[in-house]
Amino acid sequence: MTSRRQFVQGAAGLGLLAGCGRLPGQAQQARVFRIGYLSGASASSDTVLLAAFIQGLHERGWVEGQNVRLEPRYSDGRDDPLPGLAAELVSLPIDVLLTTGVPATRAAKQATSTLPIVMASSTDPVGTGLVSSLARPGANVTGLSSASAQLAAKRLQLLKEAAPSISRVAVIRGPEFIDREREALAAVAAALALELHILLVRGADELDGYFELAIREHGDGLLVFENPVLRTRRGRVAELALQSRLPTISTSREMAAAGLLMAYAPSRADLYRRAAAYVDKVLRGTSPADLPVEQPREFEFVINLKTAQALGLTIPPHVLLQATEVIQ
Repeated sequence: MTSRRQFVQGAAGLGLLAGCGRLPGQAQQARVFRIGYLSGASASSDTVLLAAFIQGLHERGWVEGQNVRLEPRYSDGRDDPLPGLAAELVSLPIDVLLTTGVPATRAAKQATSTLPIVMASSTDPVGTGLVSSLARPGANVTGLSSASAQLAAKRLQLLKEAAPSISRVAVIRGPEFIDREREALAAVAAALALELHILLVRGADELDGYFELAIREHGDGLLVFENPVLRTRRGRVAELALQSRLPTISTSREMAAAGLLMAYAPSRADLYRRAAAYVDKVLRGTSPADLPVEQPREFEFVINLKTAQALGLTIPPHVLLQATEVIQ
């Protein structure tokens, strides 16, 4: 678990904790609100995301150390510590709890039915039972959806367009694979005449073995869904993907930057900035039940041409034209 002191030092290095922002209101000047943060990843892998969140707070008059204080907790790529970390945060006490990912949000929801919970990013919060509906969350949980089921088909399409010869795709995914995601992938795979093999990685220690299995038996293409577990091993994922010499698309821009062929995903930094707006409203007194869950607005399609060259793959021009970022 990473201490709050380590987090503040990391964020301060980005220059985002300093400043003299306007306080949100006279009645709040004498109080420092506490924001819990629960993540299944690590402090180092979440630094940029939390920087975006802090910037969003700063834009709304909240300044760390002046009128808000962050209390981050990380499970470092494992799900089993999350319930205990959630209970610890709730007992501090805190005023609002920011979460990322389904396991962390589920642990937070199990720890409290009254404390406001804001999801910075969550796969299909309705399908996973975190909220009653997007328009009417109905309880103490709201925030941002990563719309993963809707984007699953797009990723397969882009992979097939970039590498038309592939016929079998291995899908490496965390254990929180939901039915709607599976159904969306199956439908587009059938339309593209692709054979899918889904491999659920439950821990970082399984990663190497699953990549070996994907390469040996199940694929001439890879689709990697980043989750907090895989985020902590992003470098290793990229290394294994390069070693596999298979065309790979991921759900994380950072994985493409690290060496995967492509990534198509919502801008996670944008989701965290928008999560700050939810936290701001909650701290001003709005109930989470009155704040509809929002879908992504900004998307990133990243192509790593260095990896394409290493694979001996020529990306078709119509695919390149769709990219928001090309890594040379």
